[in-house]
Amino acid sequence: MNPTTNDPGRGPSAEPAPRPQPEAEPERLARAALSRLGEPGDAALGRWLARTDALDVVRAIRDGTAPGRPGPDGSRLAAYRARLPGLDPVADLERVRAAGGRFIIPGDSEWPSQLDDLGESRPTGLWVVGTGSLRLLALRSVAMVGARACTAYGAHVAGDLAAQLAERGWVVVSGGAYGIDAAAHRGALAVGGPTVGVLACGVDVAYPRGNTGLIRRMAEQGLLLSELPPGEHPTRFRFVLRNRVIAALTRGTVVVEAALRSGALSTARRARDLNRHTMGVPGPVTSELSAGVHALIRSGAATVVTDAAEVVELIGAIGDDLAPERGGPVLPRDLLEPAAARVLEAVPADPGGAPVERLARQSGLPPEEVLQRLYELGSLGHVERHGAHWRLVRRR
Repeated sequence: MNPTTNDPGRGPSAEPAPRPQPEAEPERLARAALSRLGEPGDAALGRWLARTDALDVVRAIRDGTAPGRPGPDGSRLAAYRARLPGLDPVADLERVRAAGGRFIIPGDSEWPSQLDDLGESRPTGLWVVGTGSLRLLALRSVAMVGARACTAYGAHVAGDLAAQLAERGWVVVSGGAYGIDAAAHRGALAVGGPTVGVLACGVDVAYPRGNTGLIRRMAEQGLLLSELPPGEHPTRFRFVLRNRVIAALTRGTVVVEAALRSGALSTARRARDLNRHTMGVPGPVTSELSAGVHALIRSGAATVVTDAAEVVELIGAIGDDLAPERGGPVLPRDLLEPAAARVLEAVPADPGGAPVERLARQSGLPPEEVLQRLYELGSLGHVERHGAHWRLVRRR
């Protein structure tokens, strides 16, 4: 590629960009440029890239020509061209490299193939900061999302659930926001597990500011990733659009607290549409912050989960990651045969006890069988004989 004529970062009035480093091949440079020219989830750009390589797309935008269908319409092409001045993908790649990151694109060994399920809205590329392999971390990952203004109950459940999942070898993925997101990330980090933050801003931008320390720890112990190039700031629509990446990247999505109108529910709906497991943690029926989760469960769009074992049963290996059967404690009486249980029910607790004949009448069994059962119960420590009467053993 001749950088003075074909470089994707050279706008109509831009100075020739510096010659890219050897690893910054034309396709990567072009996709880096497109990540700044378009917005996340741009289906028109996705359709264009499905037929034309990224370098030709950037050339067409620069020249103001859409090469046939399914290229963008005139207004969209004009919107792309409006972002050309000052475009410098080489500088963006250097900026993320200086932050300890890289820009991965489809076809890279680190690219998670499950993102291809997004079709035309598949990311053009991903800006990533951290030392782990995104593809490998995503193989055993689960998303956890929920309300930003969560309750103490929601924060506790999210943190505890994330810690349990991390201890079982699962990677917790969330959005790095306040509330449930932050609680989930902290829970995984607390037990030494990796966690992945999918951001609605550049990976070098700490947002929200109050989570700066947490975001730094996530980069050190896991990964930060974004479709947006370095320096970009979030908008409301970018938060909604990044949810599709969280849903597609993971094996399933757990919703912990969400109101009836909540961005977390959009992640759950995208997960369902992508045939991923969708799960919800129930909360108090009096809490508005759990109303959305309850509606999701009631509609059949989500499965109730209460701990990591139940989550893993859904997203883990079939037949291997089964959650234990739940039940109350087994009492000694529960193990008795029906006839013995009937006799035991008839034996009084008062010190005087009762004779065999009375116990036979109350249990509805023959006296000889009652006597046999009384000796069995006596050997098990349930009853004792006091003269001709039988009474329950007093327990401390």
